[in-house]
Amino acid sequence: MNDINDPDVAMLAALSGTLAADYRQSDDPWAGSPFAWIKQQQSRRRGKIGEQLLSGFLAAKGLDVTRSPDAQADRVINGARVEVKFSTLWESGVYKFQQIRDQNYAMLVCLGVSPFNAHCWVIPKPLLKKHVIGKMGQHTGRTGADTAWLSFAPDKPFPWLDSCGGRLRDAVRLLKRPTD
Repeated sequence: MNDINDPDVAMLAALSGTLAADYRQSDDPWAGSPFAWIKQQQSRRRGKIGEQLLSGFLAAKGLDVTRSPDAQADRVINGARVEVKFSTLWESGVYKFQQIRDQNYAMLVCLGVSPFNAHCWVIPKPLLKKHVIGKMGQHTGRTGADTAWLSFAPDKPFPWLDSCGGRLRDAVRLLKRPTD
């Protein structure tokens, strides 16, 4: 309200603020979430935000995180080339990690945020190729064979993801492993 110069408009705006809570939809699961602002960003920007969130979190946990020197991976984490995919929880209750390609990286890190929780899976490339790449096509048609997506509810991931984490602390543990 610092931009309002007219005291009457300021008073009306203050009254409006006190009424807002009465009219907010109580069924909005993102209301009051520290991640709600991310949902308002464009899809491409969300991916960048996800990479930044993950990088900052992992660096704070003591991992060495740098940008990849090329476009084949997003980050280099403790010496391993990593592709990062980010999703906010969809209304249907699933994460959708999109635009998964067969590029030069050792593992895919899928970071998902729900209104008041976060999840993370670290998927080695061989496991990804066995279950996702070439199996879960994102686009149909002749030109769409190069991208895949991975979609599941955070509390019901595919059984083959059991060894890949799910919680942030699991992802940190998996990423701290020495690379082969």
